[in-house]
Amino acid sequence: MASTRASGTNAVRYGTMSDNILALAVVLPGGEVIHAGTRARKSSAGYDLTHLFVGAEGTLGIITEVTLKLQGLPEAMSAAIVGFAEFDAAVKAVTEIRQAGIPVARIEFLDEVMVTAVNQFSGLSLIERPTLFLEFHGSTTTVHEYAEMAGEITHAWGGSDFQWAVDTGERNALWKARHNAYFASLAFRPGSRSLTTDVCVPISRLAECIIKTKHDLSQSFLTAPIVGHVGDGNFHLLILVDPAKPEDIAEAERLNERLVERALEMGGTITGEHGVGLGKMKFMKAEHGDGVLAVMHAIKRAIDPQNLMNPGKMLPAL
Repeated sequence: MASTRASGTNAVRYGTMSDNILALAVVLPGGEVIHAGTRARKSSAGYDLTHLFVGAEGTLGIITEVTLKLQGLPEAMSAAIVGFAEFDAAVKAVTEIRQAGIPVARIEFLDEVMVTAVNQFSGLSLIERPTLFLEFHGSTTTVHEYAEMAGEITHAWGGSDFQWAVDTGERNALWKARHNAYFASLAFRPGSRSLTTDVCVPISRLAECIIKTKHDLSQSFLTAPIVGHVGDGNFHLLILVDPAKPEDIAEAERLNERLVERALEMGGTITGEHGVGLGKMKFMKAEHGDGVLAVMHAIKRAIDPQNLMNPGKMLPAL
């Protein structure tokens, strides 16, 4: 286990880091410091305050210390990319890989627009088509077996042969290009800003959701590369807008609202990673209903009756 300092909640809010959080130190609105959770790997002793504070987006207290589970480095790690002629085939291949129980450490999806942007920004030469980035962890033997099984599935869906990045340098370069997708998108339309949104839907509806979203984008005058952690049903639109053009902002908001509505229709959530803040507060009632929001407000009033912690964020008025 390890203890690390964090400046507020954002240090632990994004991605899957919250799955590895064991305990927190939190400063409450009145100045009292509490410690939620323990170093034990699991607990059923009372309310799960650890995840309550992590998910509160700073509206209940200030997190000052986080105790994390540390993961050992696997014996072998290998990354690969595979391209598809059609993006729906790529997403369906991911769905089948997950349903088959193949333990892929990471599965990332870039649509053809994002691949083009990444090529230009990071100096890569990927074929500009929907592409999966995969990473396998385990022993040398199991990594080979997992990759072979995943390769058979992607090939059945029309995927190209795997392009491997086995050594550390190649693998890091590949993932650095993926992690720079945001900056690659901004460079793709110079002078633009990104209205970045995310949703998460059940894996069984992911392909349909992306297909319909791509159709919306084909009817729009804006460009919006797509990147996703499709292994868990989560994907992002980076809607590129000229901040000086009101028509760009209005169209981006329309696309975002349609994406959120579709995710809810499919049994998903308005945000898988980025949180609610101000931008998605208006959708909270549609996802949770009055009953759940009333409980959230009751918790907020009980812990922060003077509304000192990040006021006006996350919770819409009842």
